[in-house]
Amino acid sequence: MQLSPEEVQNLWTLYSRNKDIEIRNRLVEHYLPLVNTIAGRLAISLPNHVDTDDLKVSGYFGLMDAIDRYDYNRGNKFETYAGIRISGAMKDDLRSRDWISVSLRQKIKKYEAAVINLEGTLGRTPTDDELANELEITVEQLYSLEQQVSASTIIPLGEYIKSETAVTTANDPTRSLETVEVKETLAKAIDKLSEKERLVVSLYYHEELTMKEISQVLHLSEARICQLHTKAIFKLRGFLVSENMEY
Repeated sequence: MQLSPEEVQNLWTLYSRNKDIEIRNRLVEHYLPLVNTIAGRLAISLPNHVDTDDLKVSGYFGLMDAIDRYDYNRGNKFETYAGIRISGAMKDDLRSRDWISVSLRQKIKKYEAAVINLEGTLGRTPTDDELANELEITVEQLYSLEQQVSASTIIPLGEYIKSETAVTTANDPTRSLETVEVKETLAKAIDKLSEKERLVVSLYYHEELTMKEISQVLHLSEARICQLHTKAIFKLRGFLVSENMEY
């Protein structure tokens, strides 16, 4: 049964006082749909072999951790805080299982090397034809590759691009400073993206639209949106590397 806002508030008030397990479980049950939503959204961009149920399990533990750590008296919105914890737990699980295949990892390295080489030689972003020629593949094969690469780049940079990241570091001044530094560097890098690339990054990471939804908003194919996302992320990664930042 869905709890009313007043009932939820009463549960938080009680839990902040005594950390009762039964109350925590009621809060978990109330916020469980948040886990399903985040798992579903993340799964859209992942290969078919990644089990959504596994994401939900890790997200469930992320939710419990969020409830345990959340300071109700500070007045921050729980859904925002929990969303970051849940998403982080899912991404940590993906990292631990090394879901990217060896062959895809090799393709990513080759793609990244080609982009860096051409940008250094040309002094600009390479065209699709130039990049395909450098990789010795067709333009159609390039688009297919960029769709695969797009999914693989979501995990490393997503948590930095989301502006709410600072909420997770409020109790860790050192980590908070690192996050602010990365965010400021990313802001500079985002300014260097093309207008469409900036829009895709904003719609995906801030508005939390799927690639398909973005394609409908911009009236472009989903493959083209994945391509724009991939190029944007690789530019951001390259800028972080040039600034000696970790991602």
